[in-house]
Amino acid sequence: MQWTNLSEQTVYENRWFRVNLADVVLPDGRHLDHFLIRLRPVAVATAVNEANEVLLLWRHRFITDSWGWELAAGVVEDGEDIADAAAREMEEETGWRPGPLRHLLTVEPANGLIDARHHLYWSESAEYIGHPEDDFESSRREWIPLKLVPDMIARGEVPAANMAAGLLLLHHLRLGDG
Repeated sequence: MQWTNLSEQTVYENRWFRVNLADVVLPDGRHLDHFLIRLRPVAVATAVNEANEVLLLWRHRFITDSWGWELAAGVVEDGEDIADAAAREMEEETGWRPGPLRHLLTVEPANGLIDARHHLYWSESAEYIGHPEDDFESSRREWIPLKLVPDMIARGEVPAANMAAGLLLLHHLRLGDG
């Protein structure tokens, strides 16, 4: 039951993404015009301190007109190492420099439309280096007890699926299932 992409044509492009129109053949032989978005990889990072608190950003997303907790994230620049990009984003958006980063997971948030892979990393330490360079990215940055994360997600306070998945895995790794 595999769909086959015969060809793609770019209909719009900028430095962040491309919108393509694909000629797709369905398993029964029919052709389908399918729009898709090609994105750069996204690097995401956070830290969990000795008190099992996770560093989060409270921000507004104008596209969905919603507020929620997120992790620092951004696109990987051409030629940039993904873990280095994650560390850079965390520092720029939070003012905290992570210690050695560990890969947490890689997810595809909307793989029926977008090819972006989100690579999530975490550290067991972070050093405060000052007010965030990109303070416009969030209204505030806080260390939140990891034990609160599942209830926050259930209440819709972490609306982004990639962030919720990463936080739930961190919760499991640090605190177990209990």
